[in-house]
Amino acid sequence: MRHRRSSSRSRERRQIYVETLVRTPGERAVDRLWHLTQDPLLHPRWDLRFTHITPDGAPGATGHQRFRYEIRPPGALGRRWALRGWGTSVGHRRDDDGHGTSALRFHPDDTLSPLGPGSGYWRYVPTDAGVRFLTGYDYEPGWGRLGAGLDPLVVRPLVGWATAWSFDRLRLWAERGVDPSRSRDAALVQAVARLAGVAGGSLLVGRGVAEAIGRPGDAWSWSAVGAAVAAGAALVTAAAGVPTPARVPSARRTVRRPPDRRAARAPRSLATLTAPVDPGPSTGPAPAVDRPPPTDHEGAPS
Repeated sequence: MRHRRSSSRSRERRQIYVETLVRTPGERAVDRLWHLTQDPLLHPRWDLRFTHITPDGAPGATGHQRFRYEIRPPGALGRRWALRGWGTSVGHRRDDDGHGTSALRFHPDDTLSPLGPGSGYWRYVPTDAGVRFLTGYDYEPGWGRLGAGLDPLVVRPLVGWATAWSFDRLRLWAERGVDPSRSRDAALVQAVARLAGVAGGSLLVGRGVAEAIGRPGDAWSWSAVGAAVAAGAALVTAAAGVPTPARVPSARRTVRRPPDRRAARAPRSLATLTAPVDPGPSTGPAPAVDRPPPTDHEGAPS
């Protein structure tokens, strides 16, 4: 009975799906994208969902690669605390159609993680317009019954947004050479500007209403209220609705529903992966690698 309930809940959940089109010209477009996404040092630079990815030894005879991952919040809290977990992945650079695939299974080893065990895949699909880079993944909610209730309302939408925003951030890096740290800073500046505009407009509306309440029956105060409300509403609308600049990541630029059956289907390699098992206590992130940071235009290895 418990197994049936679990299977029913899994069918009711909608997997997270995100797709972007990287308009990188040339035959090596997939090579470049493969490099930026498969290198464990480069992957966390564009993906909000990871702070560190550390391979656990060399890939096995089957090509399966175990890895350790960490997610740390920004600031002082991130220096003291992190969510950790284990994963297993396998990648195939090119199939008969020239497509690349990558599959993984992951398992958090922290009870505070809102995401439980899960699995997913990436597909690299060359087209005349560029490379379709897409993902689909699902997971069991963490936090027991509380997590099961919060997941469809809060956690899954936030994780989906973070994935979509990260995919557009990757697109800007691969397509235009915008370094992920620069696009992050630009996004923060824009977010602060939006919040300031919304806050200023709301304050203007509130002040106008307060003036009207303080002077009941005063015709001038009511006209002032109308002007204040109109100005405040215009400011809020402008701040919230201004388009995102072309070099700033935006989740809205991505596709969030599978356009075809193949895109929504995991590659066969996912079925060959076993669930990752924690071999022992965490030893923290891997030591820093003595390697210069990639430039804005770093591409596939020669």
